[in-house]
Amino acid sequence: MNTSSRACVGIVTVLAAVLTGCGTSGSGAGGGPVVGVDYPRSDTDFWNSYIKYTPEFGKELGLELKTTNSQNDVAKLTANVQTFISQGVKGVAMAPQDTAAIAPTLEQLAAKKIPVVTVDTRPDSGDVFMVVRADNRAYGEKACRFLGAKLAGKGKVVMLQGDLASINGRDRTEAFNDCMKANYPGITVLGEATNWDGAVAAQKLQTDLTANPDIKGVYMQSSFALSGTLQVLKQKGLLVGPSDPKHVFIVSNDGIPEELKNIAEGHIDATVSQPADLYAKYALQYLKAAINGETFKPGKTDHDSTIVQVRDGLLEDQLSAPLVTADGGTFDGVPSLKHDDKSLWGNKLQ
Repeated sequence: MNTSSRACVGIVTVLAAVLTGCGTSGSGAGGGPVVGVDYPRSDTDFWNSYIKYTPEFGKELGLELKTTNSQNDVAKLTANVQTFISQGVKGVAMAPQDTAAIAPTLEQLAAKKIPVVTVDTRPDSGDVFMVVRADNRAYGEKACRFLGAKLAGKGKVVMLQGDLASINGRDRTEAFNDCMKANYPGITVLGEATNWDGAVAAQKLQTDLTANPDIKGVYMQSSFALSGTLQVLKQKGLLVGPSDPKHVFIVSNDGIPEELKNIAEGHIDATVSQPADLYAKYALQYLKAAINGETFKPGKTDHDSTIVQVRDGLLEDQLSAPLVTADGGTFDGVPSLKHDDKSLWGNKLQ
């Protein structure tokens, strides 16, 4: 079976469906399908960017959007889904932060034959039409390789973990730890659970730096920790350029404009760019494909990604998420883009 060809055929069919449009029951005033989009939170630059892009792509795809914000609370997400159902939506896009607790809601939507696309996160159980995210294990691997190269395989680093109730937090944590153990046994990793909370991250980093003044690296699993991390380093006199012996090497995840600015200024050293724009685009495109009855198979796509089957019946489109650095170099085999590369979504917003 040529799975790559089938995936590409599926994408082409989706694009054809986008161009021709579709009028069904549950159509909005403009004639397009009505879909529900739940935003997971609006307290980070990354998710605010996703929120900005979503209505733009909804209009482009001829969809009428009903939107809610679950504010990182699975109970609110469940209630928001009930609202969507009462509004007669034909599909739902969501980004559940608690990837285990969402299962009953997914079962309810499946029973009503309302397709679901999840963005950024993958449910631990339950069926969805497509997961749109990047390879989060690759995030941890890239951060590990960068820090391993910069520290020459020796020293201490702090990993400011996300929420381990999230598949993203688990993937990034496990991959970073596995990579360090396999490739840089001389580096000690101090793992700190933060629940994606910037204040918690800053407090734990301050404690670690006080107890371990020889820390030379920080891996922030998301830009939620950026502001607090920079503040802590400044307070301790460690917010210095990469050429200064006191410099602490920092890798983040997201690719927001503020991270790119701080890489240019030498305050942090790298990030992994999560494609907020493409998350919005392909979440809605796959949702429209589901409504139109399209199907997909594992394989390469025409948008520089790969659809993989993560378990029986569950497909995930893993979008490209490059390492971004000050010089666009290669670090222990991992290539990077320079911080001012025009292809990065974070530069398109500036």
